[in-house]
Amino acid sequence: LSFAIDIMESDKDMPERPWDTCREVPVIEDEQTPWKMIKLLKIITLAVVAVLVFGLALCSKTSFLLLITLSNEGTKTLPDKQKPVALLCIGCALIASSVFLFLKSIWKACYKTSKLPRKTTIALVLFFEFMVAVGAAILTIVAMPHLDIVTNVTLLNSVAVLSALLQVVTQCTAKERNRFLVPSITAFILILLGYILFLFLYIMKDPTDSKMAIWVGLAVGGSFLVSFNWWENYLRRISENSSSIFLKELCRDVTKCQNLLHILSSLLRIAVTACVLGAYVPLAKMDWNVVTSIQRRETRIIAITIGVQLISSALCHWFALAACKMHALRRCFILPLYLASLAVMVLLIVPVIVYYQDYRTGLSGTATTNFTGYCNVVVDGRNDSLNGSVFPHLVLDVTHTLCFLDMSKITDIGILTGSAVSWWLGLLLATLHLLYLNVYRIQRTQDLFMRRLYEGAFIEQSLLLNTRYDIQSKTRVKNFREAESSMVYLCATMWHETYDEMMNIIISIFRLDKYRPKKEPKFKDFTFEAHIYFDDAFIHVEGSRGRHLNSYAVDLVEILKEVYGIFTNIDKKFFRKQHQIPDQKIIRTPYGGRVVVTMPHGNNIVVHFKDKELIRHKKRWSQIMYLNYLLGWKLMSKYYTRWQKGEDEKALRAAVQKEKHNTYLLALDGDTDFQPAAVMLLIDRLKMYPRVGAACGRIHPTGSGPAVWFQKFEYAVSHWLQKTAEHVIGCVLCSPGCFSLFRAEALMDDNVMKKYSTKSMEARHYIQYDQGEDRWLCTLLLKQGWRVEYNAASDAYTNAPEDFKELYNQRRRWGPSTMANVVDLLGTTNTISKRNSSMSKPFMFYQLFAITSAILGPATICLLIAGSLSFIFSIDANAALVLAVIPPVIYLILCFKLKSDTQITIAAVLSIIYAFLMLVVTMSIIASMVKEKTILTPSSIFVISMAIIYITTAIMHPQEIQLVFHGFLYILCIPSAYLLLTIYSMVNMNNVSWGTRETKPAAGAEKPSGTTPQTTAQKAKNTLQRLFCWAKCCKKSSRRTGVGQLSVNQDNLITESAQSEPQPQNTIVEDIRIPEEEQRQVEPVFNCPAQCWVTQLQNVSSDMQLQEDSLDQEEENFWKELQEKYLKPLVDDKERQKKIVNDLRELRNKINFAFFILNALWLVATFTLQLFQSFLTIKIPKVDFNLKVTGDYVAVDPISFMFILGFASSVIIQFLTMFYHRIYTLIHYVAFLDTQPKEQKPEKEELYLPGKKV
Repeated sequence: LSFAIDIMESDKDMPERPWDTCREVPVIEDEQTPWKMIKLLKIITLAVVAVLVFGLALCSKTSFLLLITLSNEGTKTLPDKQKPVALLCIGCALIASSVFLFLKSIWKACYKTSKLPRKTTIALVLFFEFMVAVGAAILTIVAMPHLDIVTNVTLLNSVAVLSALLQVVTQCTAKERNRFLVPSITAFILILLGYILFLFLYIMKDPTDSKMAIWVGLAVGGSFLVSFNWWENYLRRISENSSSIFLKELCRDVTKCQNLLHILSSLLRIAVTACVLGAYVPLAKMDWNVVTSIQRRETRIIAITIGVQLISSALCHWFALAACKMHALRRCFILPLYLASLAVMVLLIVPVIVYYQDYRTGLSGTATTNFTGYCNVVVDGRNDSLNGSVFPHLVLDVTHTLCFLDMSKITDIGILTGSAVSWWLGLLLATLHLLYLNVYRIQRTQDLFMRRLYEGAFIEQSLLLNTRYDIQSKTRVKNFREAESSMVYLCATMWHETYDEMMNIIISIFRLDKYRPKKEPKFKDFTFEAHIYFDDAFIHVEGSRGRHLNSYAVDLVEILKEVYGIFTNIDKKFFRKQHQIPDQKIIRTPYGGRVVVTMPHGNNIVVHFKDKELIRHKKRWSQIMYLNYLLGWKLMSKYYTRWQKGEDEKALRAAVQKEKHNTYLLALDGDTDFQPAAVMLLIDRLKMYPRVGAACGRIHPTGSGPAVWFQKFEYAVSHWLQKTAEHVIGCVLCSPGCFSLFRAEALMDDNVMKKYSTKSMEARHYIQYDQGEDRWLCTLLLKQGWRVEYNAASDAYTNAPEDFKELYNQRRRWGPSTMANVVDLLGTTNTISKRNSSMSKPFMFYQLFAITSAILGPATICLLIAGSLSFIFSIDANAALVLAVIPPVIYLILCFKLKSDTQITIAAVLSIIYAFLMLVVTMSIIASMVKEKTILTPSSIFVISMAIIYITTAIMHPQEIQLVFHGFLYILCIPSAYLLLTIYSMVNMNNVSWGTRETKPAAGAEKPSGTTPQTTAQKAKNTLQRLFCWAKCCKKSSRRTGVGQLSVNQDNLITESAQSEPQPQNTIVEDIRIPEEEQRQVEPVFNCPAQCWVTQLQNVSSDMQLQEDSLDQEEENFWKELQEKYLKPLVDDKERQKKIVNDLRELRNKINFAFFILNALWLVATFTLQLFQSFLTIKIPKVDFNLKVTGDYVAVDPISFMFILGFASSVIIQFLTMFYHRIYTLIHYVAFLDTQPKEQKPEKEELYLPGKKV
């Protein structure tokens, strides 16, 4: 029996068709992203950042110590009477970061919510800041100029003394074992030892020197006061383990009121430093008047030194922050800063030793001298006048600081070395915990560093000690990983996607299943579930008892089966065991049906087939469907059940809030192709920044043909410049629905999901709500204060319209909806700028200029063409303008009279003509520059600046640099895109049909025919008959909705091309289906092989068996309630349809009147100014190709000049923000690659042997 069973199992494992061994496998691996180039770039970037952090810290510390050396008594580079200049520069180094912090806090206080702290909090914070400011000023301005260079280099490390002590206290108050208690205690002891050796060396050298004793005491006291700078880092941890309410409220207050506290503390620091500096100079018998009479040579030395110090400190802080965000904490942050002090020591001491040895060698044995003699003869005996290079004088000045000690005695050298080593090791041990610090990718700055402030005088110490302090224990490390688990719902909407398009998204989902398996997961950062919502999936088939799925839906099931087999046997070869596809579920639902597929690694794909007779269809309603199902039913219902069972409401509320915050929805189109890395990069943004409600990736259009080539460059420019500018200076206004990640907490916020579920009741609603649903959703998020971001590192690919007509219809939807949403935001500028910290008024002004430029686009194109006509044919400028305006005006009039298809045909013809004209325009602009021998004309400035910007931007995107070649086509299509398309979209804005994929009717659907009204009895009879047949076929009944709400059924309205008789053009919402005669009752004949969609799919998918299952009663009730409240199919209300048609027409007319009047006013104003060009112009000096003024002038009218100025400002802003965004994109790339696990090699497979289990 056992042998027989083995034989049966072996037969089951055998391939179904052993002779059919060849396969057609689609592309699964990522062939788009140049990961090898990016990995090489990562290595180079990490090396460069490490060198920069080290080099900048070295420059900052060396230049600061040179300033202190120059202020030392007896140094020659700067005469004694000019010492106040060096002291002033030291003061500038101390307060520079405070000035930056003050400006940044003022900006944040103006545009972000700032709460007023309590008086006790203000008093305590200012007390600590006062002590730190006094200590830093006394240490660096008063004490250190009297100490030797070795002590000055290492004394700054002693500012870790209080940090080490507070670490011991923090770890002792924690109720868990810690492995860094001993290093902290050792660090504190070593720093105290360094103090003792330092005091012994200086005081015992000359016990009678009371001044030196004062300087040494001030140095120790000042460094101790400076160590209070990082009290907040440890007090937060102490308060977590303390029962003190005061400490907890203090830390909470400091966090919430950061901006105002930083403003006050910055002003206090600046004031204290100024007071100490102002008081010390007169007390030291120095005169401030010398500051105004310093010589040019000394001025240059001082200016270069302080300039290097200020710039290198700020840059070191920024690159150190970048290193942490790149997850290179040890390599590029900790190690370079540890080595910085040692490198400074080497840089300053080695030249001293070399010069001293050269001096001894130069004596050639004629005399013996020690270090003291060298100081007396060479260092102090040199001439005060500075000649030649400054470097030898600086070396001798550094040597002068060591002359107080007798370097010839081994005891002095030993004590000095001992104190230096003790302080350095103390800092190292006090910050040793950083080597084990848990840091996320692109961690927020406020989570990396406790204070925004860096200390320019103690750059490496401040960066190391300011980094977040965590108590390291096994429990904390474990919780660090587990606490960040998120749930991601992939939500795709489908309708009439082709086989290849659906294949792309299904492969992408299976990739993600392999990347983050549910079975035996190695990473718990997120889990996911995929949901596909298939619109209008059902058709009626003659001879069938129930409805069937159309061919698109059947194709999807076939694709699921095919891709499942590919991913199951992806590494299998001949004579290996072939894995069979396990059984999957098929479920009837109140909205149609559902297929649940468990992927090879345990994650689920749920395909929801929607029957438009049961539930409202179209994309926005599919989104409302999954928002309520996933966020309402799956997320919230379980907590309500727990609350009913008596669980604590407060705990449940906190749990709900946490799950909402860590639940994300990835919106997808039915043809989106993406890699798992792209999803991870979007998740990073939402994980790190709690106020980010949505994030979108870089969308790449795919396809072939001129229309796609144009879109490739258009998308590139839009993402390269416009989206980056929005991200950096404000918020992205539209996160496209084809690939965007949304936070559940943001979607469930007030006035977002609820308002998004609103039916279109007015004419403007059809344009704003339904024509660009993704943009409207983002508008709702922005109004509620959520931030929308753009992540250029996250790539996704989607099919673009390849047909001219489809492209025009797509943009006909996008154009008016974009304008409607931007105008909506601009209209609430005051409210939104207060509620949303990222939407400042300057940003809203930028958007106002952008939409104004878009509105005036047609007139601008006319002016561009008119200028070229004037140059080519040597005709008057006004005559050329009239000629340029005539074709667009004629096209505008025709658009009001003709059908949309005819309008597009005319636009296509005109586009070809304009393309040739644009070629002539481009050549004429170049010819104009050559003829007039200048580049300073409006047209030439436009062309040259855009060419430079696009080429430079493309170079900054090396993986997309080939798109520059599509730019030539883009230039030729400018009139079509910004003139003809604008006219077409504005005139047809009342046509609110979808426009794309509608040319492909649902496969298998019956031909459209006139429907007839039915009596109530007939409706009831047909409905009962259908239900009876369905029950008989499938052993299960399903309720159908027969009565809909009285509203405009936008989905029942046909497009103009399908109208059987002429109707008023451009006033149709979609088809109005008018019944004409009663249907004849025919006795049905059930002769179809598959009697319903369930048996249809079961017959189709033989390799993947579909086992019928059912919904539980609670979920079935949920769907019925959801349909009743939000998603009941809309039935025709003829009177209301006519009203909406008229309202849309009136709205179209009003907006078009305003739109084209503005363009006309622009053209008339230009026409008038050209008539009076002799005295109404701005004269700009003409510049030749060598950028030299020729003496001639170029006349530009004031309006054109203002437009050029505004355009230039806008382009410069976009260009600069692009650079900024590219840097942070590179940081994210590097961080992602550095934290990604290496791909494991596939396990060794056994050969398949018959009769043997594998």
